[in-house]
Amino acid sequence: MALSVFRTLYARLAIGLFLLLLVVGGLFTFLSLSSVREYSAAVNQQLNRDLARNLVSDRNLVTDGELNRDALKQLFELYMTINPSIEIYLLDTDGNILSYSADPNKIKRNRVSLAPIRTLLENPEAYPLPGDDPRSHDRRKVFSVTPVPSEDDPTGYLYVVLRGEEYDLAESMVHSNRLLQMGAGALAVSLFVGLLAGLVFFRLLTRRLSRLTDRVESFERGMLSENTAAVAGKGDDIDYLAARFDQMAQRIVAQLDLLKHKDAQRRQLVAQVSHDLRTPLASIQGYIEALRLKQDTLGADERARFLDVALAESHRLGRLVEELFELAALDAREKQPKTEPFVVAELLHDVVQKHQPEAERAGVDLSIVSVAPVRVLADIAMTERVLDNLISNAISHSPQDTEITLSVAERDGGAEITVADAGPGIDDADLENIFEPFYQAAGASRTGHAGLGLAIAQRMVSVQQGKLSVRNANGAVFTVWLPLIGDMAAPGEEKSTAL
Repeated sequence: MALSVFRTLYARLAIGLFLLLLVVGGLFTFLSLSSVREYSAAVNQQLNRDLARNLVSDRNLVTDGELNRDALKQLFELYMTINPSIEIYLLDTDGNILSYSADPNKIKRNRVSLAPIRTLLENPEAYPLPGDDPRSHDRRKVFSVTPVPSEDDPTGYLYVVLRGEEYDLAESMVHSNRLLQMGAGALAVSLFVGLLAGLVFFRLLTRRLSRLTDRVESFERGMLSENTAAVAGKGDDIDYLAARFDQMAQRIVAQLDLLKHKDAQRRQLVAQVSHDLRTPLASIQGYIEALRLKQDTLGADERARFLDVALAESHRLGRLVEELFELAALDAREKQPKTEPFVVAELLHDVVQKHQPEAERAGVDLSIVSVAPVRVLADIAMTERVLDNLISNAISHSPQDTEITLSVAERDGGAEITVADAGPGIDDADLENIFEPFYQAAGASRTGHAGLGLAIAQRMVSVQQGKLSVRNANGAVFTVWLPLIGDMAAPGEEKSTAL
């Protein structure tokens, strides 16, 4: 199902970018205004740091070493008229306000702190240095100050607030109008350009994710394209993710195909098992019913023959059931080999000796042509079962007066046991499936066997970390490869071999 527009990664990135730019713009505006105000205060205080001293000397506020109150009053009245941006206060040595040029109704303080005054007098370069504003209980402003009547004999201070109420009013008007408009316009343009560039970049970034999403949805609908494979190791993380998805999708498709093939094999296996079980059961049932119906008319020899056939079919049924359980145990890895070191040649001689009477009855010569003295770490019983199956098959498929040869050689770090007959061999089309359960080659006659022997033999070799293979060379040639003792994996590190 397609994602909603507002739930896409692109929409969320766009909203996140807009909010981020909004926060950054607000923070930038706040810091800019604070910096401008701080800079303006510093410049104002630096330019007017000697204002208080100049007022004292220019307006003749000190006469004969005494403060001229009349001149001070005239100064207050003058600056209230011609320069209302500054406010002049006369302080005593404790910071108490004695007189001032401001509106009496707006004075909130009776005294100001002397700490910033003394700091500025001791270090005139310490700006911006705000002091108390008599018009407010908490506001502080830059100032100019000088001792009166003189620095040598101070009886008070002339305290000049450089940014008075009129200055604040004018500044607020400027900031609220022209400066605010300019700053807002510049900020809006900057945010718009940044947002537009971010949206373009995010679109380029998420476009590949959208294509990957389409690919995932197509895969979900079973419409995976065969031309979507990307090359791993090129591009960025998104390209790498797309490549990994393509590989994963191809593996999943391959696994699904394999599961379908296995399911078809399972169905075929069930059908074949049902057929192979039904045949001996029907034979046993038929002979037993015949004995029951004709027991009074059958002679002793016929009854014995009927019982022999029923007994033989029951044995055949028992072998089939036993082989099925054994194959299931091997497939489920429930039956594990009990390994021990042994010499392959000794086991091979014993097995050949056991099958020699069977070969003589079939008119086949069974012989060992070459033996290498190699030792393996394997399950003797399983290996013997494998050799029994291969030799019995070779005898049953070999014409009279032919030879079955066996050999042992060391090859590729393991012991290679070869069983070669001189029969008709196996068709090339059947070689690939010869180890499948119940597989019967085209045109082959059923000999009473269920077709599980080679499948069991292949699994037994596999659980011992070996290999069982077949080829044609003047007959069928089966090869069992088992690793030597030094090449065996440690317990618990069994090689993964598909069964």
